[in-house]
Amino acid sequence: MVQSDIQISIITINYNGLADTCALIETIPFNDYPLEVIVVDNASSEDEATHIEQRYPKIKVIRSKKNLGFAGGNNLGIQAALGKYLFFVNNDTIFKEFNIQSLVERLESNSRIGMVCPKIRFAWGSCPIQFAGYTPLSRITLRNKAIGYGEEDLGQYDNAHSTPYAHGAAMMVKREAIERAGLMPECYFLYYEELDWSMMIRRAGYEIWYEPTCTIYHKESQATGQESSLRTYYITRNRLLFAKRNQQGATKYLTYLYLIALVASKDVLKQTFRGRLDLVQATFHGIRTFIK
Repeated sequence: MVQSDIQISIITINYNGLADTCALIETIPFNDYPLEVIVVDNASSEDEATHIEQRYPKIKVIRSKKNLGFAGGNNLGIQAALGKYLFFVNNDTIFKEFNIQSLVERLESNSRIGMVCPKIRFAWGSCPIQFAGYTPLSRITLRNKAIGYGEEDLGQYDNAHSTPYAHGAAMMVKREAIERAGLMPECYFLYYEELDWSMMIRRAGYEIWYEPTCTIYHKESQATGQESSLRTYYITRNRLLFAKRNQQGATKYLTYLYLIALVASKDVLKQTFRGRLDLVQATFHGIRTFIK
């Protein structure tokens, strides 16, 4: 297949997640679309890259000697990708109906649209909605909501619309938008990258859309866990870093005050009460690292 034949590059990051990555690959119909699949192995402790290469010879596998984080791994995939449209999916997602062409059609419908996300549903139980777009971030607290989160999918979010931010579990981007806005910001390592990248793409003049005619199913945080010290550290540090990179003047310092004096303090009290001293340490470590 020559370069011009490839319309879509699907990029996913593998980090000690061989079973999930293989489950995702099994749901991609290679013969039905002009696409390529790129798996970036982010220095897994075992040689999972070779296993994937041997099991799926059509896959393009990149093994990084160092864990580059979510953005760094995806940027490796971008540099190797041939497609006009790059579809970034978490390795703990699966397709049930492979209708990603509708994402391409949404991107092609308007030159101002640079990024699009499918409907995302959880892969467990009755598969409730995880994402049907986002509300805007509040000015000081940087709070927002995922539209439809936790709701049963009864078709109430089946209309496409613009959204201020993309969801990192599944997002398709025009190559030209990446060339204009830049690669994913690697300073975060884990969490908040897609939020910052969304801001970069919007500042480059593009819109972000939610397209419900494509659905992807997400197992959610198989790699780090919902209450790990790793997650706590990066969430604490990176929300401060996001404020530093995206806010100006007094608003930025009011956000710092809110995140440290109120949010972090509340988190520490709750973690202490629950006996999770590892999370307390991770919270303080995140703040210290940001200040340094």
